[in-house]
Amino acid sequence: MFALHIVRATTFCLLVLLITLIGIGPMLVMGLIKALLPLKPLQRVCSLGVMWIAETWAEGLKWLFRLLTPTVWDIRSDVALGRDQPYLVICNHQSWVDIPALVEAFNRQTPFFKFFLKKELIWVPLIGLAFWALDYPFMKRYSKAHLARHPEDRGKDLEITRQACEKFHNLPVTVVNFLEGTRFTPAKHKQQGSPYRHLLKPKSGGVAFVMAALGDQMHALLDVTIMYPEGRIPGFWHLISGQVSRVVVDIRRRTVPADLFVGDYANDPAFRETFQAWVSQLWAEKDERIEQLRREETTR
Repeated sequence: MFALHIVRATTFCLLVLLITLIGIGPMLVMGLIKALLPLKPLQRVCSLGVMWIAETWAEGLKWLFRLLTPTVWDIRSDVALGRDQPYLVICNHQSWVDIPALVEAFNRQTPFFKFFLKKELIWVPLIGLAFWALDYPFMKRYSKAHLARHPEDRGKDLEITRQACEKFHNLPVTVVNFLEGTRFTPAKHKQQGSPYRHLLKPKSGGVAFVMAALGDQMHALLDVTIMYPEGRIPGFWHLISGQVSRVVVDIRRRTVPADLFVGDYANDPAFRETFQAWVSQLWAEKDERIEQLRREETTR
């Protein structure tokens, strides 16, 4: 069995490398044209081309999962998705497997999605350049100790969010936000003293700025809950080697109060408190949804 896992994972990685090498050249050429020739019509064409390549690559990834792994993607949705409008997706975060789960759920069902990424990921060979060409915003996270020593860095991550969202007005996109800011682990859960059973504490600032920037385009968001029924949080190795039997992706439409699109999160304490209370309630309901999904699994 271990030998089969090795063969599956090796074959998967080689084929992913192949389709990446095929697509990365044209993607980078269009990314460079977009960066060097600031003509809006040309930039729009290049952006569409880059996203088409990325979507085709993601479809190839989905095909490889179907071909090489036994994983069943149990996608449940209470909303009809479309490619002509922007979406804001909020999601819990547990593993690198969350990314393929979102690809399975949304690729070519909605506009191509954008993640807010750690700045260090730009140095990942090939993939980092692809993220750059796709205009993914790179965030530099500062620890509390760093901010205590360098208060001038406070708020820089939110400014990057604001700048990134200005680009989202040109084309419809699906903006994905992991509100926890990091992957869930029992150790992090205990360290935080999180009030939720299955989630870390959410961070509200980033999503507040995204909503403010997209407010004139969107009036609802997609609340995505990813759950691994096997009782463990799998790693990417488990997925590509065929050791993940099923992944549940639960998608629910949420109506957002109109006043949450127009407040000043950074400078208005009353609005910030209101927004944080709304996010906390949303997160409490998500925590209960995970508990419900787990109970359903015990009766299957």
